[in-house]
Amino acid sequence: MSFQKTMEKNSILLTIVTLIVVSIGGIVEIAPLFYLESTIEKVKGMRPYSPLELAGRNIYIREGCYTCHSQMIRPFRDEAERYGHYSLAAESMYDHPFQWGSKRTGPDLARVGGRYSDEWHVAHMKEPQSVVPESVMPPYAFLASKPLAMDDAAAHLKALRITGVPYTDEMIANAQADLTVQAEADGDYDDLLARYPKAQTRDFDGNPNMLSEMDALIAYLQMLGTLVDFADYDPTADYR
Repeated sequence: MSFQKTMEKNSILLTIVTLIVVSIGGIVEIAPLFYLESTIEKVKGMRPYSPLELAGRNIYIREGCYTCHSQMIRPFRDEAERYGHYSLAAESMYDHPFQWGSKRTGPDLARVGGRYSDEWHVAHMKEPQSVVPESVMPPYAFLASKPLAMDDAAAHLKALRITGVPYTDEMIANAQADLTVQAEADGDYDDLLARYPKAQTRDFDGNPNMLSEMDALIAYLQMLGTLVDFADYDPTADYR
């Protein structure tokens, strides 16, 4: 107690002791990183976003969805029971910026892909309370009538490649075509699926006459959490 009282009365001593404690804590947390080859797990299935999914993600960010919905399931039992397997670092490796979030007004969306039908998402966007009565989410009906404007899809992929996202020359060359065909009701999807395995292909918003922002946003939401097959996931395996 006498040492504590001495520190509380001596600001210089308190500052020195604080710096020592913080330094020790920092070393304990930082030093192990120098001995790790990577802090990102090696998993099967992860790929860059398709151009349409990327466009949907841009809309998701533009509309501020991340302020109410996180995309990070913590490794706790209650979270895993509600949302599914805890999030892996690898699942956000191509996110610039990542959408982990720090607040949940609505549920976590890390594994929302496939949980609801496209029709449910359309209804939810147009009038959230029609499917979730207690929701405080505002309506986004305008997305269904707003044509998707992304004429610079190839340039977007090029920019992301600079940050380390492994978009190939083929992906960039076919970016605009891939953007369009993924949301066609009956398109030729073979080349798209070769470039982006597990990409979901269909008319997402129920209006085949227009490629809308609603199409892009639902395409993005429907792929979240669907790429990694956790039935085969082994945290001790090396998938390189």
